[in-house]
Amino acid sequence: MSNTVIKVENLSKYYRLGLIGSGTIREDLDRWIAKLQGKPDPLLSIDQVDHGNRKGDQIWALKNINFEVKRGEILGIIGRNGAGKSTLLKVLSRITAPTTGRITIKGRVGSLLEVGTGFHPELTGRENIYLNGTILGMKKVEVSHKLDDIVEFAEMSEFIDTPAKRYSSGMRVRLAFAVAAYLEPEILIIDEVLAVGDAEFQKKCLGKMKDVSRQGRTVLFVSHNMGSISRLCTRAISINRGEICDEGTPSDVVGKYLSFDLQNMGEKINMRSFANGNRLIDVQIRNGSDEKVNTFDFGQNAFVFIEYSLTGNKARRALAVRVSDMFGNDLFTSWDKDWFQEKPQSGLLKCKLPASFLRPGNYKLKVMLHELTNQSPRILGHVDKLFSITDLNFTFNPTRAGLVAPVLEWSTVEAKNLSTRNSRP
Repeated sequence: MSNTVIKVENLSKYYRLGLIGSGTIREDLDRWIAKLQGKPDPLLSIDQVDHGNRKGDQIWALKNINFEVKRGEILGIIGRNGAGKSTLLKVLSRITAPTTGRITIKGRVGSLLEVGTGFHPELTGRENIYLNGTILGMKKVEVSHKLDDIVEFAEMSEFIDTPAKRYSSGMRVRLAFAVAAYLEPEILIIDEVLAVGDAEFQKKCLGKMKDVSRQGRTVLFVSHNMGSISRLCTRAISINRGEICDEGTPSDVVGKYLSFDLQNMGEKINMRSFANGNRLIDVQIRNGSDEKVNTFDFGQNAFVFIEYSLTGNKARRALAVRVSDMFGNDLFTSWDKDWFQEKPQSGLLKCKLPASFLRPGNYKLKVMLHELTNQSPRILGHVDKLFSITDLNFTFNPTRAGLVAPVLEWSTVEAKNLSTRNSRP
């Protein structure tokens, strides 16, 4: 028997923009006849534009989507805003119908797409739990058996008998996730709605989704948090303009997505915005042979060259270099003040990025010009660059934990030395 629980074949979803019902059948019929005859919309005012007859009033939110999901998988779905991710989940949840294509789903589906999904505002939290259980086809005794776990996970014991309309968005998300997770649908579909919750609860949710997967249930997870996608999911797909543009392991898909996204920011990524004449004239990344490059092998030094010009009190001006990974984690920051030497009013500074320190991958370099104040430093302007570390000449284990991977010094010692040092007279 196949382990495939979701199979999507040639799925497409088409929308017509700006077209809504007029309110009566007669008006809709008049509008339809006018459109067939190529005439303007008869219901429009003189100063209105007829969007219904112009070209470009249509959009394919999804186009020729094909993928399968196995039982127990956690599939991450990523993409920019408007790429079609939420539309895909709504089609899979049967909230909206596809225009073309076929979807095969085996098992009950629990969805958490928007804050308060499936909740009746006039019912209490307890009543909404039983309502959701009934929708999933569960008996009252089955829901009662899970009730305490749901309330405890959602941390809602004090408010469980309060009408849902009085809940904050965070409270509704907590209860909705607990209901979706504990009422045991075979397939759990979750949109970015978890971002509404606090950090501690998000951590609980991610842990619960892992538990759900270990129980053989399937999770579809949409998120803009690339770290969560990489840590939680077993597979990922990337959607762009309604089409799947990449599919594979989360690390590969996320890496390509972030690299493409940042590289296509063009002018925005290299934008310079400075104040009062203080500026960075140029920033370059070079290798040990003084070549301008953006790719280095693990074990090679990289050098950041910063050409700058300062006005005012140069003692109150500071340059800083910060390196971040593609998930937005700041790895380290170095200031020119660490150098303990006075820099000229204008000139060229060189900062060495150590070899065998950053694990292979893509990174973002931010060079910042600060004004030192009595409070926190104020950024006068910055320049961003991208660079990559490869492992062509080094056997690197990709499962090695840690944000950085320094090559530390190892050596052998005689066992008696350690025991001698620990001995007491």
